[in-house]
Amino acid sequence: MNAEPTPPNLLVRPGSVTPFDRGNGVRTLPHVGVWNCRSATLTTGITAFAVGTGLPLHTHNVEESVLLLEGRATVTMGEETFAIEPGTSTWVPAGVPHRFVNSGDTAMRIFWVYGGLHVTRTICATGETFAHLSDGDRGGITLSG
Repeated sequence: MNAEPTPPNLLVRPGSVTPFDRGNGVRTLPHVGVWNCRSATLTTGITAFAVGTGLPLHTHNVEESVLLLEGRATVTMGEETFAIEPGTSTWVPAGVPHRFVNSGDTAMRIFWVYGGLHVTRTICATGETFAHLSDGDRGGITLSG
């Protein structure tokens, strides 16, 4: 009898990762799964948004999955805009313009997973591309309002 595969454990050591402020009330805590290797790589983390803050329209070179942990988000993906509530997840294919904005009256947190370790972010308004979580990326994606 074949047993169902079990997902790997995610090992997070808060003392070993440094949260950073992106400015305007957006703060990210990157996590990296212990299963990262050449054959299977994921990059994960949690980003918190103050009320009324969000990310500008951007794309990634890899697919992204997002789970809304708390708060309310307005999501723009391609030409579509929709609201999501806690417990809702969404998947963004590589190259699709998207953004998340806190449209609620409390803090919003998302858990994100990228389907790759070497992720880039391209800001649609400027065309600038940054390595994900690089110094340029950290300062290049803030949006207020």
